[in-house]
Amino acid sequence: MVTQTFKALADPTRVRILHLIAEREISVNEIADTLSLSQSTVSHQLRFLKNLRLVNFRRAGTTLYYSPEDQHVMTILRQTIHHAQHD
Repeated sequence: MVTQTFKALADPTRVRILHLIAEREISVNEIADTLSLSQSTVSHQLRFLKNLRLVNFRRAGTTLYYSPEDQHVMTILRQTIHHAQHD
């Protein structure tokens, strides 16, 4: 599980997605629009993150909204981003 978590954080697209999700609950369409990615790409990455139990989702009609499931990983992500910005 540890190596899979670091694998998830090693991908720039997943990091960008997790960074958005860490800020607020957000839909697949909003993620795709904000990051200029296809909905298919976002859905694929979210499925990977969901399988690792890093994100939760809720359905409202036909829209899926994602939020962090593991706050420990979100803390590591925030700290790593902060560290990289001040290096």
